[in-house]
Amino acid sequence: MKVKNRLLNFTNTIIYQDDDYFLFSLDSVLLANFVTLKLTDKKIIDLCSGNGPVPMLMSFRTKARIFGVEIQKYIYDMGKLSIKENHMDKQIELINEDVNKLNKIYDAESFDVVTCNPPYFKYQQNSLINDNDGKSIARHEVLIKLEDILKISSYLLKNGGTFAMVHRPERLIEIINMMQKFGIEPKKMRFVYPKEGKNANMVLVEGVKNGKSNLKLLPPLIVHNEKGEYVPEIKKMFQEGE
Repeated sequence: MKVKNRLLNFTNTIIYQDDDYFLFSLDSVLLANFVTLKLTDKKIIDLCSGNGPVPMLMSFRTKARIFGVEIQKYIYDMGKLSIKENHMDKQIELINEDVNKLNKIYDAESFDVVTCNPPYFKYQQNSLINDNDGKSIARHEVLIKLEDILKISSYLLKNGGTFAMVHRPERLIEIINMMQKFGIEPKKMRFVYPKEGKNANMVLVEGVKNGKSNLKLLPPLIVHNEKGEYVPEIKKMFQEGE
């Protein structure tokens, strides 16, 4: 069922969602806050955009033109509607397209920044997937694989451009190998933990196209305190203040 929600605690900003498909979650918020955005950035593209949370959240941090790419038409339509109602359409443009075909739409080295919150899980014929096709596509590599994302990101990025991704820690070695295979050198990484004493359940990785080797491991981000409440850093991302 499609519903109209407030986008975190940003004043007068809404987002259309459908819980029968996939609601945007903390990983999108973390990615939008983690990625390095510079004053000199002119064009940003977000791959696997869903209903547009990452482009919308990044718009509060940059004046660059932002493009978002989503293959599922229904989810794309919700993002398009949110962007129009938020009067963000002069800055953000969503595209209903297959990420694998972006080399036929954009010239090589067209973007300063590429972000992606991709499907996390590998897909095989015997994979346990959701009966809902939309959820399966969002969670599993049914239509696009990690290697495809890094290949097209390298094509789209300018020399020295920034790539940022949120993913699962268990695929970190594969992520680093694929980044380096396509000329994107990992530069910044942060592990995300649901609470103290638990294993990390997300990792944020940023790299630079044709960058020099110099990886910085940031302090761990623990999402909840011992009471189960969001820590101040997360509350700040949600615009809840300290």
